[in-house]
Amino acid sequence: MAAQPTPWQLGFQPAATEVMEDITWFTDFTLVIITVITLFVLALLVWCIMRFNSKANPTPSRTSHNTLIEVVWTLVPILVLVMIAIPSFRLLYKQVEIPAYDMTIKVTGYQWYWGYEYTDEALSDISFESIMLREDAERAERAAAFNRPIEEYPRLLAVDNEVIVPVGKTVRLQITAADVMHSFAMPAFGVKMDAIPGRLNETWFNAKQTGIFYGQCSELCGKDHAFMPIAIRVVEEAQFQAWAEAAKDDVEEATRQLMASIAKPAGTAAAPAAGSLDVAAR
Repeated sequence: MAAQPTPWQLGFQPAATEVMEDITWFTDFTLVIITVITLFVLALLVWCIMRFNSKANPTPSRTSHNTLIEVVWTLVPILVLVMIAIPSFRLLYKQVEIPAYDMTIKVTGYQWYWGYEYTDEALSDISFESIMLREDAERAERAAAFNRPIEEYPRLLAVDNEVIVPVGKTVRLQITAADVMHSFAMPAFGVKMDAIPGRLNETWFNAKQTGIFYGQCSELCGKDHAFMPIAIRVVEEAQFQAWAEAAKDDVEEATRQLMASIAKPAGTAAAPAAGSLDVAAR
């Protein structure tokens, strides 16, 4: 699967981590509360207009206060806020509290691309930069070379070097920047963390399914801000170990071998030749 934005999308991308599942639930939960409150206020306004207009109520009420109503409209909003606050704080705590992790990747934002370093001792020789494939021909060439469907290399999101991680493993991300502020955002994982020069921010994810997942820089960082995507490919543990061993010598060749070991999705067409892509999509 390739997690990416789709035309006319109204909600989040499908969740690939437990944190993102919780974010989706919390969003739906608050939406229900907001909808109920909005409809109640609307009904109250309509009732007041109909009940207390000059024709229906020629003699205005002289009531100056109502203790019961004042107590109710003070306590009910407090209870509603508490209902929202409890799951909200639980979710925030879950996002920032990093559990026992299996591996660490240092992420560095540059104008306008990302750099990655696998910092664990067994993986310490693996580091690379990830730059967007700007041309349609580049995307088609990459898809053909790796025998993957072109849909896995979408416009403005495909990169030359993807981050490779194993499924079901907790990955700690240490995020910084080398020039200006950036923001590392991966919607399907529920991850968004600022990359700040001179500061090392930490976050984490544990992908529950294999596939290629796309994100983008989410902090205005200059003229090519829109052209620094993030691509993370989640694979099986054995495939990751084989890739990691080969990547110590050559990341490009390791990825080529990895792609050869991944089954092509059923029902997908072969990648078109490099010159046959419809460039009108630009």
